[in-house]
Amino acid sequence: MPIVVKWSADSISGTKKPANDDAWLVFAAGADKSVRCDAEGEHDLRSNDLVIAVSDGMGGGQAGDLASRLLLTQLSQIIPKTIRLSASGFNPDYLEQLEEALHAIHTSINHHGAADQELKGMAATITLAWFTPENIYVGHVGDSRLYRHRDGETQQLTEDHAYAWRKFNKGEISEMQYRMHPKRSVLNEVMGGGHRKLRPSVMAIPYIMGDRFMLCSDGIIDGMSQRRIHAQLSQNEDSTKATLNSLISTAVNNSGYDDTTCIVFDVR
Repeated sequence: MPIVVKWSADSISGTKKPANDDAWLVFAAGADKSVRCDAEGEHDLRSNDLVIAVSDGMGGGQAGDLASRLLLTQLSQIIPKTIRLSASGFNPDYLEQLEEALHAIHTSINHHGAADQELKGMAATITLAWFTPENIYVGHVGDSRLYRHRDGETQQLTEDHAYAWRKFNKGEISEMQYRMHPKRSVLNEVMGGGHRKLRPSVMAIPYIMGDRFMLCSDGIIDGMSQRRIHAQLSQNEDSTKATLNSLISTAVNNSGYDDTTCIVFDVR
């Protein structure tokens, strides 16, 4: 049976500054190259793997914008190397390869930040879903998020790398208190930022037909509760575009201060 992933993506600039520091990327990854995909489409996994990613850049001036786009560009160059190994008869550990790729990009962002005073401190979050015919391989650094909606239930698959997240996880503060916490955006893991060490979260997640996923930057979280996200993902089951538009418009209308990026993708 063919496994087809259908998606819709969009990114809206926030009101706090003119540049949109968010970036998203969907690309088909083969052994020879990566092919960037449009904001809407569908892809048969029998032909190539599919990588879907969201990044939120940080840093003064244009540094955040550059960091997020640099990260995604390098990601599309590195992943095909793992696929080439597999095509050549080797059995690479996809999680190990993904973690090595994130470390390499982390070093590259730090190098760019150190080489230009205007880019000092440039950093970015990353959350990606790498679809193969067998699993989704997830790489995560920061507070962009991956959700899965299955059989009427919505689950956040990633954990925010934020200091205030620990308080929320321990039950010391409510979801609303966490979303409004003055240190919610203080992250303990980012790509770049001049930090020497990086501890990315990587995991393999099996998927089934009918699964719906959402990748988003923290702009969605600013404007929507978990219950509201679940309600939106439960609607328009046959249209990723309609669900995407509803998620973004709700988040922007409720907040809109930060950049808001979202990708909704279904397994058909």
